[in-house]
Amino acid sequence: MTSHAIAFAQTQKRRNWTALISMLMLATVFVVSQVMIAQAQTRPASFADLAEQISPSVVNITTSTVIAGRTGPQGIVPEGSPFEDFFNDLNRGDGEQRRSAALGSGFVISEDGYIVTNNHVIEGADEIQIEFFPGEGQPKELLEAELIGTDPNTDIAVLKVDYDQPLQHVQFGDSDAVGARVGDWVMAMGNPLGQGFSVSVGIISARNRALNGRYDDYIQTDAAINRGNSGGPLFNMDGEVIGVNTAILSPTGGSIGIGFAMSSAVVSNVVDQLKEFGETRRGWLGVRIQDVTPDMVDAIDGLTAARGALVTDVPPGPAENAGMEPSDVIVVFDGVEVENTRELVRVVGNSPVGQNVTVIVLRGGEEVSLTVALGRRETSEAEAFPASSEPEVSKEAEILGLTLSEITPELTEQFSLSSEEGLVITAIDPTSAAASKGLVVGDLITEAGQQPVMTIADFQARITEARDAGRKSLLLLVRRGGDPRFVALVLSDE
Repeated sequence: MTSHAIAFAQTQKRRNWTALISMLMLATVFVVSQVMIAQAQTRPASFADLAEQISPSVVNITTSTVIAGRTGPQGIVPEGSPFEDFFNDLNRGDGEQRRSAALGSGFVISEDGYIVTNNHVIEGADEIQIEFFPGEGQPKELLEAELIGTDPNTDIAVLKVDYDQPLQHVQFGDSDAVGARVGDWVMAMGNPLGQGFSVSVGIISARNRALNGRYDDYIQTDAAINRGNSGGPLFNMDGEVIGVNTAILSPTGGSIGIGFAMSSAVVSNVVDQLKEFGETRRGWLGVRIQDVTPDMVDAIDGLTAARGALVTDVPPGPAENAGMEPSDVIVVFDGVEVENTRELVRVVGNSPVGQNVTVIVLRGGEEVSLTVALGRRETSEAEAFPASSEPEVSKEAEILGLTLSEITPELTEQFSLSSEEGLVITAIDPTSAAASKGLVVGDLITEAGQQPVMTIADFQARITEARDAGRKSLLLLVRRGGDPRFVALVLSDE
């Protein structure tokens, strides 16, 4: 074959490969475009069918409360004045009781008439009336509701109405499942501003929001939520309730696209307890805890990241019976990885009273497995943690910016100490790292390096041990007014 023929054949071969690659690229682009089109088509063209399906389960709630009548201005116009009739009308009913009405929303969760709403919607009400969505088979008249139970901690209440036919109702969905992710569509329903049944849609803007409660697990949404929506349902696209609309963030009082619904992961458990007992019965571990901060990681053996819940106190109770100790770091509770104290409080509270659970703690660099029989928070917490507890203080020394003293009768009286063990802070260098940690005069240090300290020598020994181990900080257990907390104190190079 001549050189020209060979060159021609090679050129043709390259052209064939180029054509094949081009075809493959076009095919790939086509497939990707089809996938994108298919994904786009999963967005509903209309919410009408879903709204029609679930709206009969949504109710308007009207409450009324008897309040004392106002006392109007007395004797401010002379008898016979042309304004006398006006002020007589204004004062009419002085000292008499009158009714105040409020509006909210709710939803039916069973055919026999159980209804969920917010506690703040019905709190203090003398009379609760339920208006149902108009439609065939729905109650036409207002029905009186009985209050079954409330939980102010999660702002949830359960009501009950009696009706001679099964009521249309909805089910709770899984607020932690697919369909309840950030970016997923949601629908809110209720009675905003007293305007009657109303629907709004949006997406989930954020998850696991905390407002101000210990069990908070809010879903944030941009679906319009206004006053009167409180207690209404937040639906996923399967028509399941994944949240109860509870609060809005707004400088104006109206929706600006930041609304919050308590997740069904919390609500469904509360509702079950209110229906069964008329009150909540939350699991109780029986410990005081605080978050592990990044500056504590180096001071705790075996910890590589700021995670878990650091135990500051173990009074008589379930945890003590299981062998838990102060300075343990709870890293796993009943198979759930514990990221922080908020998560631990929520998962413990959702656990059944009396259940035996496995708790894994980090102690001395090793993981220790404990079996805890949970108590009941509502009946045990106040008893185990009375309003006040401990504090502590003798010989004096200046260490790491702190002036520390062992306990004496004089210091016990001066700082109202209730413990005879530990070191009392009697002065602080305002320029020291200790001052920046929020330590104050009168604080009591009971542990250093996760070991008890009773003397100045004990404290100095803990510092030496930490430095010898190459640590940059020393973990202190500090008590103030009886409340314990851990502080990681930076060690100087001296």
